[in-house]
Amino acid sequence: MIGFPFTILDEVDSSNNYAIGLAIQGMAQHGAAFMAKHQTAGKGQRGKQWNSEAGKNIAISVLLDTSEMHLNEQFNLSMAVALSVFDFYLKYAFDETSIKWPNDIYWRDRKAVGILIENKIYGQKWQWAVAGVGINVNQTIFDENLSKKAVSLKQITGKEFDCVALAKEFCTFLEKRFQQFKEKKYNELLVAYNENLFRKGDFAQLKYRDVVYDCRIQKVDKYGQLWVEGAPKPFFVFGEVEWVI
Repeated sequence: MIGFPFTILDEVDSSNNYAIGLAIQGMAQHGAAFMAKHQTAGKGQRGKQWNSEAGKNIAISVLLDTSEMHLNEQFNLSMAVALSVFDFYLKYAFDETSIKWPNDIYWRDRKAVGILIENKIYGQKWQWAVAGVGINVNQTIFDENLSKKAVSLKQITGKEFDCVALAKEFCTFLEKRFQQFKEKKYNELLVAYNENLFRKGDFAQLKYRDVVYDCRIQKVDKYGQLWVEGAPKPFFVFGEVEWVI
């Protein structure tokens, strides 16, 4: 079951690194969750650093057994993890929560949650994945360059939260969506993902090859490609374009 055992780390370089290290040594099994109160080198997407005020937020990494799944199903796992965080965040932040392709969680036009999934592949076998999730909870002061781009649950609701209790609750949401993934209910995941897609049907600015385009966001397909109108090509793969928000 996801969230058992649940380990709290006072300080670590990265909760993902910690989980990966134990998994490589065979000292952690499926469902093991590691929550860091403080990360000295938290990791974000595409090599970016994830900065978070110590003790104010959730930084959790969960080991997931993917040994029975195929390598071409990685986007389905990404959807399952993103939807689990969306489900959880929606419970507290209510409306105006969405999934920004490929797997950030936004509230209005501000980033609330970051997700980083790292995989262990042996030959053609997808052995396991570590899902790292950073959720802004009680932090109200962000770095100057993030002050208008990030948001926390406390800023949205005006309430203070117990981060450990929330992290354990999140694991129950991840359990539900991971079961959908394991049962290969990919179409259900894709429909839910697109129903809650950031800016779907609206215009957004995307940067492609150093040029910014005003595009209408259409959908994400089963391959994880973002379909748009108003760009030089009809769809993009992850890493090919950058959101301008």
